[in-house]
Amino acid sequence: MQTDWLYIGIMLVVAPTFAILALIIPRILAPHKPSKLKSETYECGIQTVGDTWVQFKAQYYNFALIFLIFDVEIVFLFPWAIAYRQLPLFGVIEGILFILILVAGLIYAWKKGLLEWS
Repeated sequence: MQTDWLYIGIMLVVAPTFAILALIIPRILAPHKPSKLKSETYECGIQTVGDTWVQFKAQYYNFALIFLIFDVEIVFLFPWAIAYRQLPLFGVIEGILFILILVAGLIYAWKKGLLEWS
């Protein structure tokens, strides 16, 4: 029983060590020669003209977040739909509750006007 905890303890030490080393070693070994040319904005090999900082409307981000939320939820619903006939009543009710929560979120976003493009 204690050897199981020993493995967990070793992993709690080794995993962060690898992560920290992966960040520190390139800082030490990588060449660092900054210049004005390297600091310039580069986009597809075309010289930038005018202001390179463009502000996007917040609606783009709202649409992207809503799409991402519902896209990830489909990933969760797919196995439930595949095993629907083999699920006990509790599993079916949980799936329906999950769908109702998604519908409530969609209605909330709709009422707040997040889905309207202006």
